[in-house]
Formats: sequence, structure tokens, C-alpha cells
Amino acid sequence: MILLVTNARDLTTDFVVLELRRRGLPWFRLNTERLPTSCVRLGWEADEDWSIAFEAAGVRGADVTAAYFRRPGAPEIDPAIADPAERTYCEAEWAAWLKSLYLRLEPLWLNSPNAIGLAEDKPRQLRAAQRLGFQIPDGLVTNDPKRLAAFVESGASIAKPLREALLDGAEEAVMFTSRLDRAAVRDASSIRAAPVILQREIAKAADLRVTVVGDRVFAAAIDSQDQPEAIVDWRRGASRDLPHRAISLPPDVVGKCTDLVAELGLTYGAIDLVEDLSGDYWFLECNPNGQWAWIETRTGLPIASAIVDHLASRVA
Repeated sequence: MILLVTNARDLTTDFVVLELRRRGLPWFRLNTERLPTSCVRLGWEADEDWSIAFEAAGVRGADVTAAYFRRPGAPEIDPAIADPAERTYCEAEWAAWLKSLYLRLEPLWLNSPNAIGLAEDKPRQLRAAQRLGFQIPDGLVTNDPKRLAAFVESGASIAKPLREALLDGAEEAVMFTSRLDRAAVRDASSIRAAPVILQREIAKAADLRVTVVGDRVFAAAIDSQDQPEAIVDWRRGASRDLPHRAISLPPDVVGKCTDLVAELGLTYGAIDLVEDLSGDYWFLECNPNGQWAWIETRTGLPIASAIVDHLASRVA
């Protein structure tokens, strides 16, 4: 049985479910946010087998042959538990149980949660990519206003988050990659507040999303330069109609992509590259658990099939 660990709103997992159903393979979808309110029985036996039962279905650890860690949701505690301390206690206990479960599934993951966490280190990604022969933009990580000002003065520059891409609050905001100018270096207190990645801006012909599943590579070009607001960060484009194209990468770039994913301890990776105006490729970053369903929808690249191929290869 293939275990899918995610949340009920994760549309990407829906693509995997459709492919599993098409092939007639056994699977179980665990929407972790629903555990506290929908799980009717939870077991952990002395022999370290485990089980989860819901009203309609359940899963036993002994039956799981492969697992896909997608987007698990934080367990949502029953609203009837009103005391804040009790709610915090229950949240911590569910988190502890899930952590133990994830560790016991370690050999079965497409990408293990531990490997994902380690691979999210962007400076580590850049060092690995450079060792493998990728071109990477010159840059640094800093919260020093003087170093930031000197970097901006010396050439076209962009800034992007070191880790967090979302700003939570009353209105959630996305932290886009942004072009820096001299005006951006004047607020020293804001610069000191948190480290930021600074890089030289690469003049683009296109943005590339390269999805790696084992030794299979699916490359798509996003024509971000078609819209002024998407030139620096294609996600900022007001239109959802930015052209996407399935493309073939040179063999050496394909090899670097698969080598990088393996170097980061992963089986799956979503790599962002830039193709510059001369046709050269530059590495930006690798998302170890990045979205891919929109790429399949826009280009027809069979990413869900490749993921299920990998998971199914372990099914007895």
C-alpha cells in the first residue's frame, strides 16, 4: 500500500490519487489535520507496528510499502477543548506521534521529512550546485546595511528570502524576489532585522522549472519576460496566462540536475533555473517539496506518472 501524507486541500496529491486509481494500486491518503477529530482508533503495538482507523477506512504500518510526504496539515484540535493550555498539550502530543510515525517510515519515503528539512538550506544548495558545475549568480547573505549598500552600488541586484516565502498576518503576503535600488538601502533598521539573500540580477530569456523524479527530468520554460511585473519574479505576474512550454535541456544540464537532487539526499526536487540572453543556464534554488501539478496541467509533462512509478516500484 502507498501512503500519501498531506492535507485535504492539497490539489497536487489529487493528481497522484487519480494516477493510482487508474493503475488500480492500493493507497491510503492521510490528511493529518483531521486526525484529532476524525480518527476513531490509533494504535502502536509492542512490535512497533502502528495503525490508524477512521470511520470508513484505515491503514496499518505493516501494509505500507512506500510513502509520499506532501503537505501534512497541523492537527486541528477539537473545538470542544477550549482551555488554551489543554489545546497546546494536545497539539504537542499529536505532533510527537506524527514525528515518531515519520521516523518509522524513513526508508519508505519518496523524500523523507528529514531530508527535505536539510535540503531547504539555500546556501547549501548554492554550494552544491557550484561544485557540480552550475553557474550561480554572485551573491551573499547579510543583514549588514553597509555590505548591502556596497553590493547594490556595484551592479544590478535582487533580494529574496533565506527561508520564509510567506508573511503571516491578517492578510497573508508572499515575499517575492525583488529588484534592489539605492532607495532600498536607506532603511538600516529594516535591513538589520533579518538576513536576506542578495544576488546579481541575471537578464533572462526565460525562467525554467525543472522537476526531477529519480533519474527522470521534466523541464518547462516559463516566458516570464512577456509581462513587466513578472520580469524579476514570474510569480508576481498579474495574469495566470504566462506561457509555459515543455522543453529539452542539454544533456550536461540534465545530469547536473539529477546529480544535485541526489547530492541533497533527495529523490524528488523542483529546481529553478534561468536561461539568460545568451542561452546559458543559471541555478537559482531547489525546492525539495515543490509544487508540480500546475506544470503538468500547463505542459502535459507526466510528472504524476513518474512519481507513482517510483512509489509503485516498492509495492509488493
